[in-house]
Amino acid sequence: MEQALLEAKPIKGRRTAGFDYINRDLSWIEFNRRVLEEAQDPTTPLLERAKFLAIVSTNLDEFMSVRVAGLQDQLKAGYTKTDFTGYSPEGLILRIMKRTGKMVQEQYKTLRELHRALVKEGLIFTEYEDLNTTQKKQMDQYFHEIVYPVLTPMAVDQSRPFPLVHSLHLYLAVVLEREGEQPEEEPYFAIVQVPSNLSRTVQVLGRSNSVKKEFLMLEELIRVHIQSLFPGYIPTAVHSFRMTRNADLTLNEEGAEDLLEEIEKKLRHRRWGSPVRVEVEKGIHPYALELLQEEFEVGERIVYVDGPLDLSCLMKFANSLQGFEQLRYPKVESQYPVEFEQCDSVFDVLRERDVLLYHPYESFLAVDDFIEEAALDPAVLAIKMTLYRVSGNSALVQSLAQAAEAGKQVTVVVELKARFDEERNIAWARKLEKAGCHVVYGLVGLKTHAKITLVVRQEGDELRRYVHVGTGNYNGSTAKLYTDVGYFTTVPSIGEDASVLFNEITGYAAPHNWKAFAVAPADMKSKLFSLIERESENAAAGKPARIVAKMNSLSNQEMIDRLYTASQAGVQIDLIVRGVCCLKPGVPGLSERITVRSIVDRFLEHSRLFCFENGGEQEVWLSSADWMTRNLTRRIELMCPVLDPKLKGILIRILRLSLDDNVKARQLQSNGQYVRIHNELTPFRSQFEAQDIVSWKRLES
Repeated sequence: MEQALLEAKPIKGRRTAGFDYINRDLSWIEFNRRVLEEAQDPTTPLLERAKFLAIVSTNLDEFMSVRVAGLQDQLKAGYTKTDFTGYSPEGLILRIMKRTGKMVQEQYKTLRELHRALVKEGLIFTEYEDLNTTQKKQMDQYFHEIVYPVLTPMAVDQSRPFPLVHSLHLYLAVVLEREGEQPEEEPYFAIVQVPSNLSRTVQVLGRSNSVKKEFLMLEELIRVHIQSLFPGYIPTAVHSFRMTRNADLTLNEEGAEDLLEEIEKKLRHRRWGSPVRVEVEKGIHPYALELLQEEFEVGERIVYVDGPLDLSCLMKFANSLQGFEQLRYPKVESQYPVEFEQCDSVFDVLRERDVLLYHPYESFLAVDDFIEEAALDPAVLAIKMTLYRVSGNSALVQSLAQAAEAGKQVTVVVELKARFDEERNIAWARKLEKAGCHVVYGLVGLKTHAKITLVVRQEGDELRRYVHVGTGNYNGSTAKLYTDVGYFTTVPSIGEDASVLFNEITGYAAPHNWKAFAVAPADMKSKLFSLIERESENAAAGKPARIVAKMNSLSNQEMIDRLYTASQAGVQIDLIVRGVCCLKPGVPGLSERITVRSIVDRFLEHSRLFCFENGGEQEVWLSSADWMTRNLTRRIELMCPVLDPKLKGILIRILRLSLDDNVKARQLQSNGQYVRIHNELTPFRSQFEAQDIVSWKRLES
């Protein structure tokens, strides 16, 4: 059925000299540039373009607070060695700041273009001075009644040191003179935090007989009324600034008696992380700039912004705006899986067949219902589950708590070290413990990133294991925004492996000979290497040999080298890598049989799917792991085979969608640049065509 996908065309080649890899951080910048291109694309609906601009900002914030912060730590420690791509920390930071600086300039140029386009649609970002008298009165009232009470002016002088500036919060730097005094050599200085719990975009009362909507930025409203915060002083300059701190957590897990308390302590310290970057409004007063540079010791790591700082606010603006549906993507209504539509019990269905779900085209509610039914079913004896990132109002957590209160054995592995979700996961952990769940925080030194649920049910004289394995988190919110795959099965070998996996996480266990799974850090890497090697052997024997792999990132040097070797052996390798890719494709004698493409579209491509031709007997796996060093060596990850021929066909169809995309796909060149795929074929946009897979499933059922 899908044989054409995995046909090989052996070609001889040899390795070339020079650097064989693309730097991870520079590759990430190229990924964020592809996100920016979606904001620049005139065919992208206007409010969706605003969202992409917001994503560029939040991506860059995390990159600076983690990746660049880590490089700065290396510099401070005197680390000068080059990585496997040939970059030292110092050289890489210089290259990063140069490239991200250009990206920010493009971002704000795009913002100005977007504003002009929104005006034509009746959405206007205005200045206070351009409002009429009635509108100004309305904004004055809003300031004095809503904004003013939550503002706190913080002076900086000999008796009042520079206050704590929170990472990624917006502030105003205010330079002042005292009324009736001659200007001092050193003027007065204060900062004001722009409230993060108020909307950044304030809607202005409409003009008479106008259908247009006007908006004023919150910091602009505060700037206009800044005098009210400093009676007796004259503000001579008011400019916004924003600082990014090191947000990485370095934990001494071995010495921590209670991991939860250790992480809570580290989270409190995060607010004092060392400064990484300071963004300032273009034209900032020289005295204010000098004070900021002196206080934060950022030297040249100043980013000058020609526009409002922190464009992440555009996401909330676009999502909360009522109406204007013509400026958004058409809605994709997630369908409830056809396999479960008419059933009285999920367990009845799964005893008869395995089920594969394709999110967001199929609803995550099916996973919620699976856990809820297990919680209520008196025949269910135990529920075991991993939680990495959970939505704010999780039905899963409520069901797990209910199951524990009903006396079932409920074990939940909560990953407290999920970056930027630590506080939320701590809250869930405490809630689950209070309900009587056995809450485990994983193994020392390893993040638990596998996505798996095991339900043990008494059925007559035997116990049956029901397993769900996913490529994405148990998060109903992101399941509407990410493309992921979930797999329900009662295959005995998978159920046995699931039991052993949880026992290894929660207790003591000797190395296990897995019947179905491959698990990191124990053996996933070696399993992947053996699968790649088998394709090389098949190519040498003249058998069909091909690898098609879809993932978020590829950066492990050893893995890249194995793929290079397979390419030279005659294996055709097609990689679909959304983000970071350190492999150089298409290099003669090295990687000429390897292609790499990236798809950036309305949904975040998140699934990890691997297909090995295996001489014509395709093996298809789904996984929680990217091919990165951290996933293969420092995390508990899971790779699970899909054995049912029909479900394997579905996964191969999903891979085929990405390979056929000629609208939103970009192909990686050997120089590290990405070029849009254009051909003479009918335009094919994989995310728009993916709904056909759900339709096909319904026809087959």
